[in-house]
Amino acid sequence: MLERLSDKWVTLVLTGLASGPRRYSDLSRRIAGVSQKMLTQTLRGLERDGLVRRTVTPSVPVRVDYELTPLGESLMPLVAAIKGWAEANIQTVEAARKTYDAA
Repeated sequence: MLERLSDKWVTLVLTGLASGPRRYSDLSRRIAGVSQKMLTQTLRGLERDGLVRRTVTPSVPVRVDYELTPLGESLMPLVAAIKGWAEANIQTVEAARKTYDAA
């Protein structure tokens, strides 16, 4: 589970679904740099783990929505805390990397 949650695409997909259900194309637009293959693999993995629910609505064309399950929603405070920490400390981390690489 830790390996799944530490994946950058997982964090971005969970964050993309935090505000409510999204269609695949909407998620793809919201997550910069994600390939179709990677988004599909990530969503399937999250669905398998019970963090995301996939709902297919029969129509023309077929509509597919993704949303967080209650289990996925319970994870969001932790994801938000990690995201906040990363944003607050990115400059310090980059400075440490620069110092390390110079040595």
